[in-house]
Amino acid sequence: MGGEALEAAFREAGARIVAALAARFRDLDIAEEAFAEACSRAAKAWPASGTPDAPSAWLYRTSERAALDMVRRRKVRKTLIPEPPEPDATAEDLMSSDSAIIPEERLRLIFICCHPAVAPDSRAALTLRLVCGLEVAEIARVFLTNDVALQQRLVRAKRKIREAGVSFEVPGPEHWPERLSAVLSTLEVAYSKAHEDAAGSGRHAGFAAEMMALTALLASMMPDEAEVQALAAIIRFAEARRPARLAADGSMIPLSEQDPARWSADLIADARRYCGRALSIGSPAPRILNMMIHALWCGRKSLDDPPPWKAVLGAYDVLCDLQDNPIVTINRAVALAEVEGPEPALATIAKLEPERFANFLPFHALVADLLARTGNVAGAQAAFDRALALGPGEAERRYLAARRAALSGA
Repeated sequence: MGGEALEAAFREAGARIVAALAARFRDLDIAEEAFAEACSRAAKAWPASGTPDAPSAWLYRTSERAALDMVRRRKVRKTLIPEPPEPDATAEDLMSSDSAIIPEERLRLIFICCHPAVAPDSRAALTLRLVCGLEVAEIARVFLTNDVALQQRLVRAKRKIREAGVSFEVPGPEHWPERLSAVLSTLEVAYSKAHEDAAGSGRHAGFAAEMMALTALLASMMPDEAEVQALAAIIRFAEARRPARLAADGSMIPLSEQDPARWSADLIADARRYCGRALSIGSPAPRILNMMIHALWCGRKSLDDPPPWKAVLGAYDVLCDLQDNPIVTINRAVALAEVEGPEPALATIAKLEPERFANFLPFHALVADLLARTGNVAGAQAAFDRALALGPGEAERRYLAARRAALSGA
């Protein structure tokens, strides 16, 4: 029982505890090492003495004490921390108020990790690892790289933060623009980890609500930044569709087949408010175009309304002109296949480097679909097998398995 409780507390609060420790002790390594030590102690103590009433608070208190011990051992306590607070009250307050305290702490650390002293290609990766608790392999897949290269990137980023003496405070508004792109990328990727699981039952499911809260906070902090407003809209448009993403048998329903009547009208209205703000202050930019693609889909009222494939393709054409991004190319190919057929779409993705997408499930799922539509059953089956081997969520697995089975008439 203790092991299950520890795993649940680790998933639910681990990243937030690390964020709070780093904000207090001004040292990323101390935060991570102290939390690891607390988890080790919990693994030994909880099975023997029982799970505490507030597992997350227990982990925070124990991490805090471990961090204090580390500071003493390093003989730099006076330069790292002020007068120590009363740990019990601080821990309880910290861990019981996600909406008030923890989102602010997490956003603070996001800005810290996205410091311009860190290499641009490392900022979002470091933040996703430290603040969001994503595994190295998960981050590597997002950035289309391998685990070893990503791990090296993280080590260099943390070293750079130490050597640069980065201040553990949210920078003033005059410094926000130089960090904003990486901050938005972090929030975007974190939300995508929740969105990729249609059933909302994976270990990152909680990111959906949390990223909505953080984008709302950021939008209030930066009301005149169009891409901030756009990302807030994107996440709400996407979450609005969640109620229609799961079939009765537990399999995923593709966007074009979802019943718009089941979408959340309240979230769509909320998204449109952010959308209107973004359009009123910003010129075409990648996130604004992505926002408009989401808005096009959420303009459907029922299954009788045809999917807006032509308009979506037009938006992706403009987006590709603005952003040389292979993932955008893959998404455009989906729309291209619906407008012009699978052959032009296959020709488009054939120009990409296939080895870069070895661990990118959407690429293999798209290839499988396109090959199936051209009648290449063997090729489609092989592509479906590659997609399934990457361990999709249960809803996605059911959908892909059913598509594969249909190819052979099973």
